[in-house]
Amino acid sequence: MTAPLRRWLIPVVAVIAALTVLAGPLPASAAPKPAVPSGHEDDDPPLLTDVVETTNRNYTAAKAKLEKSKKRQVELGLDVKRAEAELNALAPQVGQVAAQSYRTGRMGAVGMLLSSNDPDSFVERVMGLDELNMVNSQKLSRINEVKHRAELAKLAIDTEVREQQKQAAIMAKQKREADKALALVGGKGFTGGLVSATSPVARMGPGRTADGDWKPMSCSEPDPTTSGCITPRTLHAYKEVKRAGFNRFVGCYRPGGPWEHPKGRACDWSLQKSGFSPWHNDDTRMYGNNVAAFLIRNADRLGIYYVIWNRQIWFPATGWKSYSGPSNHTDHVHMSLL
Repeated sequence: MTAPLRRWLIPVVAVIAALTVLAGPLPASAAPKPAVPSGHEDDDPPLLTDVVETTNRNYTAAKAKLEKSKKRQVELGLDVKRAEAELNALAPQVGQVAAQSYRTGRMGAVGMLLSSNDPDSFVERVMGLDELNMVNSQKLSRINEVKHRAELAKLAIDTEVREQQKQAAIMAKQKREADKALALVGGKGFTGGLVSATSPVARMGPGRTADGDWKPMSCSEPDPTTSGCITPRTLHAYKEVKRAGFNRFVGCYRPGGPWEHPKGRACDWSLQKSGFSPWHNDDTRMYGNNVAAFLIRNADRLGIYYVIWNRQIWFPATGWKSYSGPSNHTDHVHMSLL
């Protein structure tokens, strides 16, 4: 509340208290309840690009609301200034009402009438008091109206400030979520936008310690894709990827070499129903994107060491980086387990 408005509250309240018999109580006004927007849910899992587009639209809408709220705040500020100026203009009338109240003293209206010496004097005093009451009531009503308008404008400014803070927070959150979702799966350029916005949640893999580390495991389980072996954690991840609906060709154990295949800690998820062939259309590219997205989104639950797909490699600590090796991995998604 501004200083001029505070200065006016004290004398006005004093006058109202002195003339309660004349003016009466002011009606109370209830604050309006904010409307709660209704939402809807889409049962079909959208592509990540759909979610990003929706996020950008929401960001734009929040920004527009923010600008509108700022303009409204300026308008309300002018309303407060106009109300304060009008209160200043009413200062003489407040003084007159206060002076009249002071002159009547504590005796009040009843005492004023009882002090009449004769019937004619009594009638004159009744008529004079009635006129005084009417004039004072009009003045007080006008003063209260202006004061009330100023108070409502100030409350509305506070509401607009909270709305601005809310919209700014929405904008920041949506930007963070969009950036995070895109970065996690490699970005729109890497995926071509052909990747689901969400992935199924995998069940927790075996061998995870209380502090979040993963116990070493030996190649002790039969590999369902070859005659070799894989670790219990690799077998669990294999089953979880299958359970998520990725049922095209896959190969895990492979003898020879320094990497994870001969240790039973890796699998290659083909884009084809049999054999390996580079992606050549939206279907094969999206399949590879979604396998990689599932592994990355569930990396902490499966114990993922790294993922290689479409000339890129992903580590939990560094995210996506360019990859070049004996295979450019455009025909399968490689997963390695800890």
